[in-house]
Amino acid sequence: MNCIMEIITVLILFFPLAGFLVNSFAGKRLKGNLSGIIASTSVLISFVLVFVLFIRMLTGTGSSETISFGNWINAGNLLVPFEFRIDPLSVTMMLIITGVGFLIHVYSIGYMKGDERISVFFANMNLFTFAMLLLVSAANYLLLFAGWEGVGLCSYLLIGFWFKNDDNNYAARKAFVMNRIGDLGFLLGLILLFVQFGSFSYDVISAKAVYILPGNMLITLISLLLLAGAIGKSAQIPLYTWLPDAMAGPTPVSALIHAATMVTAGIYMIARSDFLFILSPLALIVVLIIGTFTAIFAASIGLFQNDIKKILAYSTVSQLGFMFMALGLGAFSTSVFHLTVHAFFKALLFLGAGSVIHSLHGEQDIRKMGGLKKMMPVTFLVFLAATLAISGIPPFSGFFSKDEILTRAFHQNPAIWVAAVGGALITCFYMFRLLYLTFYGNFRGKEHVRSEIHESPWIMLVPLIFLALFSVAGGLINIPELFGGNVLFSKFLQPVFINKQTIDNHLDKYSEILIMSISLIALVLIIYLAYREYVQKQRIPVNDINTLPFFKRIIARKYYIDELYELLFEIPFRWLSEKLFAIAELKVIDNAVESIGRISLLSGRYINRIQNGNIRLYLFAMVAGIIIIFFINLIAF
Repeated sequence: MNCIMEIITVLILFFPLAGFLVNSFAGKRLKGNLSGIIASTSVLISFVLVFVLFIRMLTGTGSSETISFGNWINAGNLLVPFEFRIDPLSVTMMLIITGVGFLIHVYSIGYMKGDERISVFFANMNLFTFAMLLLVSAANYLLLFAGWEGVGLCSYLLIGFWFKNDDNNYAARKAFVMNRIGDLGFLLGLILLFVQFGSFSYDVISAKAVYILPGNMLITLISLLLLAGAIGKSAQIPLYTWLPDAMAGPTPVSALIHAATMVTAGIYMIARSDFLFILSPLALIVVLIIGTFTAIFAASIGLFQNDIKKILAYSTVSQLGFMFMALGLGAFSTSVFHLTVHAFFKALLFLGAGSVIHSLHGEQDIRKMGGLKKMMPVTFLVFLAATLAISGIPPFSGFFSKDEILTRAFHQNPAIWVAAVGGALITCFYMFRLLYLTFYGNFRGKEHVRSEIHESPWIMLVPLIFLALFSVAGGLINIPELFGGNVLFSKFLQPVFINKQTIDNHLDKYSEILIMSISLIALVLIIYLAYREYVQKQRIPVNDINTLPFFKRIIARKYYIDELYELLFEIPFRWLSEKLFAIAELKVIDNAVESIGRISLLSGRYINRIQNGNIRLYLFAMVAGIIIIFFINLIAF
């Protein structure tokens, strides 16, 4: 075993955990920005250590390795080692978590300045980072599940961080409960996984899976149950509604959840389980259908949202749908590539939105913004870079990853390609709608807010600039051969995946140029339409969505999915809980407890008569007792 790898792996996990402990137990003694500095430094050190692993892999001095630190659980036939998997996939994920996470931590120092519970905030952020690192570095499903539940707990704590607002508490509970629904399926899948393979270890399961024929029904069931967990964690239909509501937390939390942690966990888990999913064509088809439908469905909702953070939230759901789409097509490395560049531009979009919200004293309605281009020039430029990246405009990072997905879709299923192009065009429109309404035209907010608009402090702007650079140039890590590249990222990940469809697009260059040209021309037209609508015509979304035409009103109401869930689940369970409370607690439990009290009081009234101070009564009782005991013993013998 490589001793250096052991030490580095332990330290990568140790520093965020140490930051959590320091801020938890010494937080009240930390003055000023010290809690944020400690939290940020701990993540930075982990990033440097992960980067060392990355360099070792690139130079060939380090290789994929499973590192064991003894047994975690040893009970009967169940043997679960405390082991970690260090390979290109886990290192890629850890670079994203610690790299983007560090920038979000630094940004948070400025954003959360003055908050009375700032040390608690940074403690939870560090714990979130630790849990996600544990998830992606685990070498078996049970340890992965520990990190999986850890990020679920941290999301609850951070979404409801400002707990004095009941809406925030509701959003936190909603995220927690909806994730538990998916996690139940995940847990059942793990049980069946152990029944089938007798182990939770990736290495053991992948080695045994080689001998199983594709289409095996138990493998399909296991894959679908694992998919249920991924649907909950990565906010896909039908368990997606928690993610837009998760915007209740501080904006850096939104960036961390959407870009570097939590929602990427489902994508990672399916990619890590490629040796199972390629044995189940049915499961891959389900992944493809869910991803495609979610990508279009969530993007359409984003068209009519006016809360800047909720627009970005629905864009995350949609982009996760594109990642699921790639997974369903068997293009695992393509999905991870889009996950990687998405982390850059989505973190930038949320932090850029946070910069706007911070300047406007908490205002999130884009109808009350406008004209910020001149007043916040740095924020505008970085937000523009992120918008171009997520829209798939070359040479920004999103162009390369989306082009890979579209190429895969065109080759395997033209209908999916049409749907993917449609989702990309909708994304482009609502993102430029957001950009134009926020930064162009005249300011539409209150005058006293206008007079106080200012650019964010440099401690918030520097992370934005770094993320903007990655959003612009991030796609260069996987330049396709069409542009003279050699798909370095796909080659880096290739040893991880059993499915070797990670490099060859199976399309000649003329076909690829054609489909790329079609999508680019359509994107340019969409950008022009958005410009004409919201800059030239200066059209502002209506305040009352009930005045919208029928179909637009349905979309603006988010297809009434929240209302449907409330009708089907919340109201019945609320009614049931109230009835159970009225019957079980008030009538049964309360009466039982009160009856015991009444019996005690009643019996006490009669028993206390014996204690009346009459010596003759005491002597009589004593003699009577002796006689009774004597006769009992006599009868017994």
